[in-house]
Parts: sequence; C-alpha cells; structure tokens
Amino acid sequence: MGKKSRSKQQQPAATGDGPNPRQPCPCGSGKRYKACHGGSGAIFVARPFEGLPGEADIVALREFVPAGTMSLTLSSDASREVQLCTLLPGALPALVRENGAVWLGLQVQHNFGDPARDLGAVLTKALAATEAGPIGITEPPGEGPRLQDLVSDAGAATVHDDFNFWIADVEDVDGSAAHSLEHANESITPTARLTEVESAYWTNVGTKEHLRWVMLEPEGNILNALAKLHVSGDDVLVPDSRLVGMFRAHGLLVPVWDLPVGTGPEAIEAPAAKFKQLLDEHLAADADLTSEERSAKAGLANRQVTIR
Repeated sequence: MGKKSRSKQQQPAATGDGPNPRQPCPCGSGKRYKACHGGSGAIFVARPFEGLPGEADIVALREFVPAGTMSLTLSSDASREVQLCTLLPGALPALVRENGAVWLGLQVQHNFGDPARDLGAVLTKALAATEAGPIGITEPPGEGPRLQDLVSDAGAATVHDDFNFWIADVEDVDGSAAHSLEHANESITPTARLTEVESAYWTNVGTKEHLRWVMLEPEGNILNALAKLHVSGDDVLVPDSRLVGMFRAHGLLVPVWDLPVGTGPEAIEAPAAKFKQLLDEHLAADADLTSEERSAKAGLANRQVTIR
C-alpha cells in the first residue's frame, strides 16, 4: 500500500470550522491542507456525489472497483448516451466516441477538490465537442455546473471482468491499443457487485477475499448499529469471516469484511441480505448503547483499513 493511499484513508475528520490547516489535506494528496486546497483557492467538498442517483455505487466505482460502468441520463437530453467508467485508456477524463456517446472517467489524475464539479466541467466540454476524441481539463473548473446539475437519473452499476468494453464498438484495433488493453487487464482483481443488497462489492485479492460495502446512512448511526451487531455476533456473514474495520470515501463509510479464500460472491448474497435487515432494524430503533456496545463502537471507529 502506498503512502498516498494510507494518508487518504487515515486523515482526521474535518471539524465544523473546516479542515485543520496543519493537518493532511482531506483530498489525499499528502500535503498539509494550508499548502494544498486550503491555499489554492480550490474548495474541498467532503461528500461530492451527494444527491446523485447511485451515489454509493459511484463512490465504489471511483475508489476501488477495477472495471465498471454506469449509464447516466442527462437532464437536457435523455437520448444522448453518457456513461461513467471506472477507468479510461491513459486515465483520460473523458472520451467522445464515434457515435457521439460520452464516456466519463472516474479514476483520473487530476483533483481540484470537488470531483462532481470536475466531472461537470468535463461533461460540459464533451457535450460541446464537434469531433470524437479525448476530453480533459488542466485547471480548476471554476463555478461551472456540477454533475448533479446535468444528470437526472443513473442506471445500475455494472462490474466487468476486463476492460474489453473499451473496444467493444471498434472494428480495427491497432497494436498499441491492444497492448494498452492487455496491460490494463493484467491489473484487475476479480470483483463482483452483490445483487441482494445495494453497493456491496466482493473482491479476491489473491491471499484474501473481502467484502466492501458503501453505506449512505450517517456515520454515527452506522457505527452504533454495527457495534450492536458486533456484540450480538450478528456481524459474521459466513463462518470465519470478520468485520475488520472500515474506511471513509467521499463522505461515506465503507465497512470491510475479511472472507475465507474460496468463499466467492454467491455464498454471501443471502447472509448480506439478512445482515442488512438487522442493520436497518437497529438504525430505525436508534437505541442507547450499552457499555459493551460503546466499547465495540470505539474499537470499530479506530480500525481504519486500506484495501486496494
């Protein structure tokens, strides 16, 4: 795990007055906030995708799903094809395809503090393009529209086994493109989106299997419910599985389970659905924690994990 990745997940939470100027910038750059977004004029947005249909899946696609897509419906033109992609060739921000479709890349190299505004700027530029080709931005987008301002709906996230969707509509693929595709495919870890619950993703990283579950509810409420389920033993999805901790991504909490090698996604579908039912019951009840549950909550809150 790289230092940048660790700093991104372990940075302290912002206070009500904003990030501490002396602490690492919440964007994950590794710089102090005052030397990064605190002094650049770019505004850091803690929950940039809030209000977007499929917010939790968008976070997953941006943060840890290797190859995935999600269709978007434009507010201004529902017939124009727009697709979010985890990654585009060369980490491009966008591509305008020969048929006029716009593909937006979520895993990109720039970060101006508000990914939704960055995506809005790239999408606006792509929609105005008169020719097919790559689209990008090299400086902060300013006060332009955010993605929420341009999109009215989103389809379900689709996880792909490889990046072959890059060339699915291309008849002739040259050698360089084929090499780039092969290299990208080699980096993929097997991943699947569960079908019985929302925004939960199984992955096999070789030595372990994991479940990463992006949750929309307020962090404090989730921690309370998880603490109760931990004390009661109801957070064990399958035998020898364990809730190892969680990380924060774009304002949302992502609990992580270790799973025995060989579990696979199908075996955790029903247990995940049962767990979600119990979780929702605790979220709705919002009962006070016992001393044992408070201790469990503190332990969970301190278990910050990074899995790439």
